[in-house]
Amino acid sequence: MADIREFRVDIAQSDIDALRAKLASTRWPDRETVPDWSQGIPLSYVRELADYWAGAYDMGRVQRLLNAHPQYQVTVDGVELHVLHIRSPHENARPLLMTHGWPGSVLEFLDTIEPLTDPTRHGGSEDDAFHLVIPALPGYGFSAKPTTTGTDVDRIADLWHRLMGILGYPQYHAQGGDWGAIITTAMAMKAPTGLLGVHVNFAVASPDALAGLGELTPDEQSVGGLPRYLEQEAGYSTQQGTRPQTLGYALADSPVGQLAWIVEKFHAWTDWEGHPESAVSRDKMIDAVMIYWLTNSATSSARLYWESLVSALGTFPEVALASAYSQFPRELFTISERWLRTRFTDLRYYGTVKHGGHFAALEQPDLFVQEVRAAIRALAG
Repeated sequence: MADIREFRVDIAQSDIDALRAKLASTRWPDRETVPDWSQGIPLSYVRELADYWAGAYDMGRVQRLLNAHPQYQVTVDGVELHVLHIRSPHENARPLLMTHGWPGSVLEFLDTIEPLTDPTRHGGSEDDAFHLVIPALPGYGFSAKPTTTGTDVDRIADLWHRLMGILGYPQYHAQGGDWGAIITTAMAMKAPTGLLGVHVNFAVASPDALAGLGELTPDEQSVGGLPRYLEQEAGYSTQQGTRPQTLGYALADSPVGQLAWIVEKFHAWTDWEGHPESAVSRDKMIDAVMIYWLTNSATSSARLYWESLVSALGTFPEVALASAYSQFPRELFTISERWLRTRFTDLRYYGTVKHGGHFAALEQPDLFVQEVRAAIRALAG
């Protein structure tokens, strides 16, 4: 019999008091020597965010946001997973597994839950209804931290398929971004019985495949922005992919360090105008930091890079299962439809969106919902 237990987040006041004490005792570095973010997140902004976190920010937000939805601890093959499981009121709703990445969490999807589960109240029809399963990755948030090596993308893909069976869904679709997209793609490559198709909003294909496409578009000529990413943005992944434990000592001890490490990515990867808070609100950015701090998961989350980074982004096996893709304009990489088809050989849907970046569900929940609906319609049609 499967081990499924109801779960609620319960943040102790002592943890909040300790966090405020840590924030108050921060030893600050000297100011950057440039007038922009080219050396990293500016000192003045981090101090502003830290003051807000310690004072005006509602320390109970994360607890209330999560506890507003049905949550469970589900043990799958010995791994205890934190899972949001929200059933639609519509009888014929389709089961949909949605997976987050780093530095994300299950919080990313909260604003999409109601329109996806109850679409008739949010501009859709009953045909757009989903039963949602939203697990936290092992080592992230309130899921258990692996204590041995081997929890890589392939293993998580297997855990997710088993999870859907345990929850009573012999057939389902899967969706993901960032690591969630890589895991969802791994599931599609495995094509287990019952997985009907996948939708991702992050994808990579072989740069070598561009040689066979004829005259290249500007995005294709720039390899989708990969060289710029490697030059300007990949330092975090190199550190997490090679020495996650060393990084963890700093981030586990310093809430300001954890704040800076994560919020810098909201500046680098979102579709903002003038300021990152135009893409993701200050409260939501601190929510994202809060869940890593409360669960002390900086190190355990980073280990997924150590386990899987080279295999995930260094090889490009064919994805033959029915698939769908949505290109948000400020995604890390821009991949054209014809380039994507060199890898995703049964691509049923390629959507382009006018706004949004790497954190699509968080930045543009309405557009994200529209893309999920269109993608699953194409996969199920």
